[in-house]
Amino acid sequence: MSELSSFFGWMSVINIGILSVMGLAITLGRRQIASIHHALFNLSQPELYLLYFKFLAAYKLLTLFFCVVPWLALQL
Repeated sequence: MSELSSFFGWMSVINIGILSVMGLAITLGRRQIASIHHALFNLSQPELYLLYFKFLAAYKLLTLFFCVVPWLALQL
């Protein structure tokens, strides 16, 4: 039980770290990232910004649902 709790705890820490780095990269380097994605996928900037927001929201929800909630349940 403690190994499973440790696994979910570290998985939560790693995924929250990845989410934070991606959020900072998209926030601070939005124009550079958008220009690369515009060249690759031929999407407008408003569409790209909406996709970035949707991606970060989905990643956050999946991290909470599959990493943090099981860890909290094991802690109780």
